[in-house]
Amino acid sequence: MESKPKRVLDLIRSELSASFFERDDVIEGLLCALVAGQHVLLLGPPGTAKSELAHELCQRIEGADYFQWLLTRFTTTEELFGPISLKGLEQDRYLRVTAGKLPRAHIAFLDEVFKASSSILNTLLTILNERRFDGGDGPSKVPLLSLVGAANELPEDEELSALYDRFLLRYQVEYLAEDFRFLQMLRAGPPAVRSTLRLDELTELRANAAAVEVPGEILQDLATLRRILFDKDVVASDRRYRLSLELLRARAAIHGRAKVTSDDLALLSHVLWTEPDDKGAVEEALRLVSRGHEDEVEKLLFQAREVAESAQGPHEDEEIADRASVEALSKLHDLARKVDSIVDEARGRGRALEKVSAMREELRRLVRQLLAEDGSREAESRH
Repeated sequence: MESKPKRVLDLIRSELSASFFERDDVIEGLLCALVAGQHVLLLGPPGTAKSELAHELCQRIEGADYFQWLLTRFTTTEELFGPISLKGLEQDRYLRVTAGKLPRAHIAFLDEVFKASSSILNTLLTILNERRFDGGDGPSKVPLLSLVGAANELPEDEELSALYDRFLLRYQVEYLAEDFRFLQMLRAGPPAVRSTLRLDELTELRANAAAVEVPGEILQDLATLRRILFDKDVVASDRRYRLSLELLRARAAIHGRAKVTSDDLALLSHVLWTEPDDKGAVEEALRLVSRGHEDEVEKLLFQAREVAESAQGPHEDEEIADRASVEALSKLHDLARKVDSIVDEARGRGRALEKVSAMREELRRLVRQLLAEDGSREAESRH
């Protein structure tokens, strides 16, 4: 029986998808990041609902504080981290008043995040990476669960590369592509219902995610994926691969599973690229890794179809037809055993079985059809 937090999260995802069109991948990424405690970068032009989506998500986390700011070259540390306390100065203490600022937020959105000045950068990195902030009385923990950054383009300044790397999930967000979605957006009103998840329920989901098993076969898939990408000159850091496990666990948890499967690997298409031009190579590598079993079964099924077609003739006489049928059945049974073995291996590796199971059923149908035709011929020969 699924837990209440999981049911509520499903409702939140459905409601957000109904309000933000062509954003299903981004919505899933934001939810995974929230559960995994990671950060998300949204790359795209203004007016693509980046800030609205982050704000709408925060409104659905009961008790969560939200902070949003547009960064410019002139943004000051006081605007993000709080002003200096006048009372503190009277006591010769340099303290920041952080109420309503980033150090108090559970969810944050920073627009034009790569315009952060050097005076802001180090403090921001510490908050993102270590969840710590020194407001003048020593470092202390901050409640930040996830920060969403937005930008029109990637940073060019080398100084910002560390900040860019802190965003484990990266999405390219474009204007609506489909006319019917555009019309839906024009007709849409504010959300009729807002399902909410309490912070303690989110904590329960995070604990469930931390307990999700990552099978050794999935780890092997990651090693294979890394090698394929390396050969394509797409290199992600060891740290990024290690942290990706937290996202895979989170995705499995929000889908109600206690074990990571190959379905979860699709999320990595938003993790392992550095330049947007590399995204296609990452998606192709993921297809190679996750479709391996499907491709094998597809080849065997193709052979089975050829065998079955060959057995159907036409043949010169009944004796040749019978012999062809016996040989075909032998080959089909052999192919079926190979397919069964591949399906068992796929199950053991946590693969999604829907497609390979459907192909296996088609092969079995070919066997049954050939047996029926063989029986029909035998019955006719008796008469």
